[in-house]
Amino acid sequence: MARVAFIEKTGGPEVIQWRDVELPPPGKGEVWMRNTAVGLNYIDTYHRSGVYPIDLPSGLGSEAAGVVMAVGEGVDDFAPGDRVGTFGPSRGAYATERNVSANQLFKLPDTLDDQTAAAILLKGCTAEFLVERCAKVQSGQTVLVHAAAGGVGHILVGWLKAIGATVIASVGSEDKAARTRNAGADHVIVHKSEDIAARVRKITDGKGVPVVPDGVGRATWDASLDSAARRGLIVSYGNAGGVVDGVNIGVLARKGSLFVTRPTLFDYYVTPEERQAGIARLFAMLDNGAVTPEIGRTFRLEEAAAAHRAIEAGETSGSTILLP
Repeated sequence: MARVAFIEKTGGPEVIQWRDVELPPPGKGEVWMRNTAVGLNYIDTYHRSGVYPIDLPSGLGSEAAGVVMAVGEGVDDFAPGDRVGTFGPSRGAYATERNVSANQLFKLPDTLDDQTAAAILLKGCTAEFLVERCAKVQSGQTVLVHAAAGGVGHILVGWLKAIGATVIASVGSEDKAARTRNAGADHVIVHKSEDIAARVRKITDGKGVPVVPDGVGRATWDASLDSAARRGLIVSYGNAGGVVDGVNIGVLARKGSLFVTRPTLFDYYVTPEERQAGIARLFAMLDNGAVTPEIGRTFRLEEAAAAHRAIEAGETSGSTILLP
């Protein structure tokens, strides 16, 4: 019997329910995966709350590490006992075990333990596509990273430093500032006591930055606009501080002919070749120490509601994982 989380309606963390499910044998192209660690991601809260509409009822979570228990017809790349990971796009990772499409799995290297894998896979591949495929950051550029102590933000700092960028990091507390400096940020702004854009302009001699990856959303939108250099790019990839809506694109002209994009991971990880290239790049960054995953907190799997409350309240740093 598998223990599985599901929601029948959108709302607060209290809508997360649990039930026991008897799994059928894996179907054609499927793998029976027993989870050993599950990743918590901010997108999980968007699915739960309705910010990103999904069909209901639905499972939650897309990221997990575990072991193959059995394979279905036509699955040749995996065998029972293989250590595997997934970051979606299908939901349902908040479970002790489940059947998952083999084309959403990849083998984990021996150098990567399960908990670290669950903490890094989706966030690390998000950092990969943001930096290297979407913004195409070049060595020598200066980049402003919002929420730099968070799961994706922490990885972005290390990734950007590894490719030769200068990192200006925005965080919410002195404690997070210290951790972000240790992660390699060149400049750290505590936004509760400093004006982000004013400090960015001072650091850059008034020019602003060519790239702003912004996972916060509404709460940092004005700061991102005011921090971007002429013809700069704002990559709005998350809504932790509210959804950016009602945007008058004329403001992009007034702020210096700016570019804005709202990408999602799976538009950059469409084909098997794109997925394999992205995960291989992440594993290489892990192997050379450029990316150092930080597991800030762990919760029992069935404490997922408490974990959602913590991440939404800004009480987490680094990556948070759920343990079955």
